[in-house]
Amino acid sequence: MGMITVRLPEDTHLRVKALAASRSISINKLYEEFTVMALTEFDAENRFKVLASRGSKPRGLALLKKLKTHYGDE
Repeated sequence: MGMITVRLPEDTHLRVKALAASRSISINKLYEEFTVMALTEFDAENRFKVLASRGSKPRGLALLKKLKTHYGDE
């Protein structure tokens, strides 16, 4: 398992700590969840770019629909 040190302003750290507590998880687990979400989004974007470069409009639209269903209208 890798280890990373993140330096945050004190007020941000307190807010992250409160968020983790509200979810009944550790700060480490919260950062793990954030990382998984960011990587999932990154992977989906790259997959979409590959499909778009191949000219597969139906597959690209299906991927966008899947993302919309997962993340909702933002």
